[in-house]
Amino acid sequence: MVPLADLLLFAGAALLIALTPGPNMLYLLSRSLCQGRRAGFISLLGVVAGFIVHMLSATLGMTALFLAVPFAYEVLRWAGAAYLMWLAWQALKPGARSPFETRELPHDSTRRLFAMGFLTNLLNPKIAVFYLSIFPQFVSPAHGPVFAQSIVLGCTQIVLSFGVNMLVVLGAARLAAWFTQRPRWLATQRYVMGGVLGALAVRMALEPRRAV
Repeated sequence: MVPLADLLLFAGAALLIALTPGPNMLYLLSRSLCQGRRAGFISLLGVVAGFIVHMLSATLGMTALFLAVPFAYEVLRWAGAAYLMWLAWQALKPGARSPFETRELPHDSTRRLFAMGFLTNLLNPKIAVFYLSIFPQFVSPAHGPVFAQSIVLGCTQIVLSFGVNMLVVLGAARLAAWFTQRPRWLATQRYVMGGVLGALAVRMALEPRRAV
């Protein structure tokens, strides 16, 4: 199974990604502000469903990747690094908006709230990049079945992301008000997010090719 040291390091990376504002956080924050905590929670359940799809897709794909096409990982790694760098630029470029600058949204039904949460996460490039580029770095055939390791890591990521996003839903009003009253922090948050994404992109690009 996954060594404890690797699991803790993965948990730290997953927590950092969860704390970095992106489409999921923006949607949950805006929905909770516009329609209340119940709507935010239902949307969060949809987000979790999206995480499960990402996890299963990456798990099954990674099993085939390690066993059949090791070179494909290198392609995914470089593509992920390039996309993370693009996301960093989107956060740092002049005129960029902070995810904490909320937008007005119409009230939606329970079914639509769940579906929108699901689609927002399913199409979330930040999560796709995480599962395709960062996730594989913590899986090694030397530590046992790839499938079992992937499930353990995926569940760890889902639990951490659920906890962070649940706090966003519960504290949406206070969080938005805090940032609104401190416009400099909105800019600081963008720079921090851009710096973190850029650092992850560089780390991926410099990661030596792994033997399988």
